[in-house]
Amino acid sequence: MTAPVEIRVEKTFRHPPERVFDAFVDPARVGQWLFHTPEGVMERTDYDPVPGGGFHIVERRDGTPAHHWGRFIAVDRPRRVVFDFWVEEAPTEKTRVTVDFLPRDGGCEVVLTHDLAPAWAAWAERTTAGWTMILDNLHRMTEAAP
Repeated sequence: MTAPVEIRVEKTFRHPPERVFDAFVDPARVGQWLFHTPEGVMERTDYDPVPGGGFHIVERRDGTPAHHWGRFIAVDRPRRVVFDFWVEEAPTEKTRVTVDFLPRDGGCEVVLTHDLAPAWAAWAERTTAGWTMILDNLHRMTEAAP
């Protein structure tokens, strides 16, 4: 069996892990950053970030809904969130995403690792760009919050 392709994206935040983690798991704010694109319109943000809970996020892009699903495996405040993730194009090909919140000089480093299924290896560059955009969105949101 072919091993997953590991995608790794890192982002530095000036806020401590607790604040960034809390923003990451806040259902009221998830539509501001997760799978949110500049041109898209968020239509649905069902988000229950507890072990066994899940999410279904839908953003309309160029008139077409983009569906994203997940099931939370671990939620360990303020250190780590782990979830299985899948999209409408491959509902039976769940992939694992791990997000670590590491203390760094009064702030934190967010390290997101996505074990992309081998069948999606051709999408590695696009997936990296997507997660980079998502962490940039999370960064902007935490910077703007009081």
